[in-house]
Amino acid sequence: MFRLVTIEREYGCGAAAIAASLAERLGWKLWDQTLTAEIARLANVDPSAVRRCDERMDSRLHRLAKTFWRGSYERSANLGSQIFDTDRMMSMMQDIMDRIAREGNAVVVGRGGPYFLRAYPDVFHVFLYAPRAEKIRRTMAEGHAQQDAEELVESVDRERVAYIKHYFNADWPTRSLYHVMLNTAAGNEAVIQTILKTMRVVEGGPKATDFEPPRVPVTSH
Repeated sequence: MFRLVTIEREYGCGAAAIAASLAERLGWKLWDQTLTAEIARLANVDPSAVRRCDERMDSRLHRLAKTFWRGSYERSANLGSQIFDTDRMMSMMQDIMDRIAREGNAVVVGRGGPYFLRAYPDVFHVFLYAPRAEKIRRTMAEGHAQQDAEELVESVDRERVAYIKHYFNADWPTRSLYHVMLNTAAGNEAVIQTILKTMRVVEGGPKATDFEPPRVPVTSH
């Protein structure tokens, strides 16, 4: 019996609204912005710091600075308590995802969910995508100018590709992870209905993959 759904997605395909409607339909908890807030609570940082690290690599300048500071144990120790970056967030994520999986009855959006939860047989994994024009249309409908929408559609997914390659040594998307991959141009309701029907069809089926464990860099502060 499936107790959890992960939603991985291309930027602009409408996944946030689809995930929220799916969670409501199932009567399950939605871990989207709630997950950002939970990471911030546990790390004792502002949610804006977590959003800056959300599914993207730290900047090259930041990584160079960390390399410099790592050269001195004393300086690193003093700086460590002040830094919140993607490495620190990722060092927390497996425990957070494991707890979500134990609690069950949840829809998890992004944040490497299908990679962290690949070993759980009661998790249903979904990947949502859309044609470029549809993603731009949806992004503009959220209030972005066309040029900004086009740039976001291109840049956000490039960052996700780099994030998944760095932390999980995997391509994005890793197709073998997912039970179903759906084009949201079919409409939100059609996508939700397909997810629910497919869950019923494959319920109790095999794990999606025997994917290798995530490679989270260990950093010294």
